[in-house]
Amino acid sequence: MTHLFIADLHLSPDHPRLVRGFLDLLNAYKDKNTQLYILGDWFNAWIGDDYTAPWLDEIIEHLKQFTKAGNQVYFLVGNRDFALGKDFLNQFTGHLLPDVQFLTITDKKIRIEHGDELCTDDISYQRFRKIIRHPWLVGFLRKMPLSFRAQLAQGFRKKSHEAQQFKSYEVMDVNQDAVNTALQDVDLLIHGHTHRANIHDVNGKKRIVLGDWREESAQILELSGDSEQEIQLMTWHY
Repeated sequence: MTHLFIADLHLSPDHPRLVRGFLDLLNAYKDKNTQLYILGDWFNAWIGDDYTAPWLDEIIEHLKQFTKAGNQVYFLVGNRDFALGKDFLNQFTGHLLPDVQFLTITDKKIRIEHGDELCTDDISYQRFRKIIRHPWLVGFLRKMPLSFRAQLAQGFRKKSHEAQQFKSYEVMDVNQDAVNTALQDVDLLIHGHTHRANIHDVNGKKRIVLGDWREESAQILELSGDSEQEIQLMTWHY
């Protein structure tokens, strides 16, 4: 069995090459008995499970073929697509995971998450996250017209981009104490969000940061379940 971890694809109709790269990935792993874990920011913005478009229909169709071949798709939300829910995933028998999920692959205890909760030094973002992710507010927004949600998402993206111009890389990166806490009862932490693909040694344990998807390639992680496997990020070209 192949365990495949990806994050921060930021798919949208504005970047068809990224969409094609994801579809090619599904095709490449369709016959490998794959468990695909998407660790947030799958889409650049998600305005609701009732959103439809031709580019999205193509993705859904490929996902249906992927799961019909016996593979599994697991998704946990990111800061861009936190409103994505079971209605969308049910179209291809995908599985919605909690914000933090624990796995055991061979003898390794693994924690997976998007990674934004680890960036505790970014106080303004954490405050905003707590508000916008509140279940009551999410439920309220889902009842708003699709056009209103689209404008709101555009405004959030613009505000986020502007705010990042005034923040240091250190503030927007993970907090080491938060990482130490996350690794306390596991051997391996896998996350995305920071767009800084790397494998970090933390007191003999590993923190793997998945890469964001760019115009030609992305850094992804494949675990075969072999306890002797050397853990390395691999470059997916498309």
